[in-house]
Amino acid sequence: MLDLPRSTEFGKRIPKQKFYDNLRVNAELKRVFVEQIDRILWRNKIAPATVNVAEGETVEEIQVISIQLNQRELDGRVMPLIDRDIPYHILFLLEYGGEVQAWIGYKERAKNAAFKPEAYYHTKWLPPEDLNLQLDGLDMDTLYEGFLRQIAGERLGDANSRIREAIECDERRQKLERAIAVLEKKVRREKQFNRQVELNSQLRRIKKELEELR
Repeated sequence: MLDLPRSTEFGKRIPKQKFYDNLRVNAELKRVFVEQIDRILWRNKIAPATVNVAEGETVEEIQVISIQLNQRELDGRVMPLIDRDIPYHILFLLEYGGEVQAWIGYKERAKNAAFKPEAYYHTKWLPPEDLNLQLDGLDMDTLYEGFLRQIAGERLGDANSRIREAIECDERRQKLERAIAVLEKKVRREKQFNRQVELNSQLRRIKKELEELR
């Protein structure tokens, strides 16, 4: 599944109860852990001590956490919850029905020294042998950025762009695409001609802005 050095292997199972007992979760999220997740495995630990790379300025370690699911989808609140609680960067592997999906969140250190997870990226569901993520970088920061870019694909654009700027651009692009979808729906439903003209004007402006981002 992931061609990581044996030196990174950790293979420690983490009881689900440890998460929902130690994290601040309500009854609904506790039920999500119980019903949607079969088991959680701390699969690998990528760090200067386990791979031949230098320390990073921001990234100390990358933990690879495998989540075996009872269904094909996982509630979107679970990974940010785990990300906020664990003071390291995390590569998530969701597993279900013989397939795997890699997820990673862009994580920056907040003012209180905790990490704040932001945008999340993921691969398609793939057979395990088709998930090929490479250790690409000379230090932990560039390794982490490499995982982000491999998982996000074309969404983060040119590899020469700064990662923070690429993520902000992607978030802006997604926001514009959502706005276009909403406006197109309104145009189709609008009966008044003057209102149609107004909506189409807004639509052209937003489409032009989106085109300039590409």
